[in-house]
Amino acid sequence: MVELYKTYDQDGFRRRAGCVCFRDQTESEVLLVSSVKSPSQWMIPSGSVEPKEELHQAAIREVVEEAGVKGTLGRCIGVFDNKEKKRRTTLYALLVTEMFDEWKDMDRGRKRKWFFKNKILDNIKPSERGWVCRALQLDQ
Repeated sequence: MVELYKTYDQDGFRRRAGCVCFRDQTESEVLLVSSVKSPSQWMIPSGSVEPKEELHQAAIREVVEEAGVKGTLGRCIGVFDNKEKKRRTTLYALLVTEMFDEWKDMDRGRKRKWFFKNKILDNIKPSERGWVCRALQLDQ
């Protein structure tokens, strides 16, 4: 993404948004996407907030682009800081209602896969494990 499209908050953190995509209302299965740089590692779809974009709009856009899904946006799960990379990510719950056969990041080699919540830590990108544990209320 070009630096021009990144926005920053009052603390100098890059503003990011994404969704924890659930298969159904039990919230026992979560859709993860593969990392473009490390395809064997999985992550929650999220990305930069563009200028004049609200957090919830960015979250919806990112899941369409990265995971090729649409759904019903739910509660804000929380705001998670990565102090090392100066990123602040707001995550929402999303109940998936539609999965596309083709999507934008598919061309970049990105894949998507459903994981049971209790198996996510075995598969999540190491740099994201801490905040994913907090977001999903998992023991690390």
